[in-house]
Amino acid sequence: MTKFAARMISSGVVIVAMAGAVLTAQTATTQKPFEPKVGQSGKDVVWVPTPQATVDAMLDMAKLTKSDFLIDLGSGDGITVITAAKRGARAMGIEFNPDMVALAQKNAKEAGMTERATFTQGDFFKTDFSKANVLTMFLLPSLNERLRPLILDMKPGTRVVTNTFRMGSGDDEWKPTDEKRVDPCESSWCTAILYIVPAKVEGTWTVGSDTMTLTQKFQMVSGTWGNAPITGELTGYDISLSGGGRQYTGRVSEDGKMMKGENWTATRK
Repeated sequence: MTKFAARMISSGVVIVAMAGAVLTAQTATTQKPFEPKVGQSGKDVVWVPTPQATVDAMLDMAKLTKSDFLIDLGSGDGITVITAAKRGARAMGIEFNPDMVALAQKNAKEAGMTERATFTQGDFFKTDFSKANVLTMFLLPSLNERLRPLILDMKPGTRVVTNTFRMGSGDDEWKPTDEKRVDPCESSWCTAILYIVPAKVEGTWTVGSDTMTLTQKFQMVSGTWGNAPITGELTGYDISLSGGGRQYTGRVSEDGKMMKGENWTATRK
């Protein structure tokens, strides 16, 4: 082979390599950014966007303040987290799909909310969300029920707002504190449902010389105070009881060992 021919072959290799590099660069340049599609599959659900009006109603129902820390389970494109951040709260989204996490981070950056709106990629069944005092979610009823024991172990008074789907059904339903349909609504996903994590009071208590025994199902309680039947309801740490023709209101201590109201105090046995 002559030197001239060798140089020609070498030049051809270089040209082919350069052409390949240019083609690769053009492909990278023309590759479309990720765009979520309604109904796309996720780990446990399909993705459906939450209308902005519903997000606003959910945060209004939670009475979100600047001192709150909100966590959104299955945060998708980040709309709930970013809206909460715009209201001055710290907010975090937990999302399994890494492409959705990247999209949410991009949306937060464009909104100027990266300091208060953060997103983490992960499985919310394996991620600690217990430090939130406001929890939001747009998940199927079956997932709500699986999450319910974890939610009920959160700090009493935590506000939990779901979009459309409730916490159980029938006799096993955790009854909501409030529920509101957003109207007008452009989709089927326009109902904000509020739950408040109750303190745990089931057990035996001493009230003066009497014994009070309570059973509890979510925020509802029943039992006896002395010989009289009583019923009651919890809103976070606040408790109201009625029995024997009287009404009692009080508050459960943070350690769960005492209930105290006007003219009555109960200590856990």
